[in-house]
Amino acid sequence: MIDSNHWKTFTQELREALKAESLGKSAQMEMAPLPDVSQRFDRESAKKARQSAVMILLYQDTGIVKFPLIVRPQYPGVHSGQVALPGGKYEDADQHLVQTALRETWEEIGVAMNEIEVLGELSELYVPPSNFNILPVVGILSCTPEFILQEKEVEELVIADLSVLNDKTKRKQKQMTFYSGIHVDVPYFDIQEKVVWGATAMILSEFAKIINNINSQK
Repeated sequence: MIDSNHWKTFTQELREALKAESLGKSAQMEMAPLPDVSQRFDRESAKKARQSAVMILLYQDTGIVKFPLIVRPQYPGVHSGQVALPGGKYEDADQHLVQTALRETWEEIGVAMNEIEVLGELSELYVPPSNFNILPVVGILSCTPEFILQEKEVEELVIADLSVLNDKTKRKQKQMTFYSGIHVDVPYFDIQEKVVWGATAMILSEFAKIINNINSQK
């Protein structure tokens, strides 16, 4: 549980932690699909990739820190049906990638851009299958939001407790067969009985490390 004073302290500590040296590859690797993840850390490919951003949006609800995930609808594409953070590709009208994350959050789950206070960013992550380079942005809300889903972009909303990220019982592994026929060992977060894997899990792995570091200093 967290009260208003603890929430203020937590968000201040998180803001400072996000300014520190990024945990990057080492933290992301903990939830990376195996065996070969070398392409994900190819910086030259990342520079040439399509740019995108996602939002980790934190808020309090009955004294618990939560954040939304979305389930993508089924479509002909590599990320069909996956659980993801709100976000999407950079558009020419965006001033920067942080604005991309804010705009996409508004478009997909109905949280107004001016209601979100941005605390900072995590390490970028390159996704070879879709050729996107992702900037994860961390934002907070001052109140519990009323979500409005964009039905074409969002099949379902999943609300996660922040504490799940450092719950060892929620980190699992399964073998998956990709469209290329390759069998891959995939670590994932079990969140509300949803399999959260791939780039989203790698991003949340770095965020979990930051949260754990904050908690360990108390």
